[in-house]
Amino acid sequence: MESSLNVTEQDREYMREAFRYMRQAGLIDKTGGPFGAVIVQDGKVIGAGGNTVIRDSDPTAHAEINAIRAACRALHTVNLARAILYTSCECCPMCYAAAYWARITKIFYGASWTDYNDIFDDSQICQDSTKPYPQRLLMPQQILRDEAQKICTEFRAMPDGARY
Repeated sequence: MESSLNVTEQDREYMREAFRYMRQAGLIDKTGGPFGAVIVQDGKVIGAGGNTVIRDSDPTAHAEINAIRAACRALHTVNLARAILYTSCECCPMCYAAAYWARITKIFYGASWTDYNDIFDDSQICQDSTKPYPQRLLMPQQILRDEAQKICTEFRAMPDGARY
């Protein structure tokens, strides 16, 4: 159910643009699932994309990821502060995290997880990620921590090391 709180007609138009990418990717080009995304900053579309998981043989090629990559390339930055993500469907954990890391300010989404969980079920990933490591499906296990920490220490000492 849509909340009209702070939603403008322009927001709806950007979402409809995300829906065009959704339709193109899922129904016409069949490059992946029916997902589309548009990123807007200062009233201008700076990145957009549809799902290309199948076409690219890349499980990370979600519409939101493709749109974030396009926006970052267009602006030559990894920081999309002030940008808004319009995505056809509620973000999976990977896409939410990518938007978070890109410093996107706001996310609008169309369909919710429960609207398409018969096709893709993102809720299982969220549930799994809250379990203790030994109980998770992929059972993360730490090894060679000391060696990793040494490289982190070396990186910290570099005056020109990347910070984001």
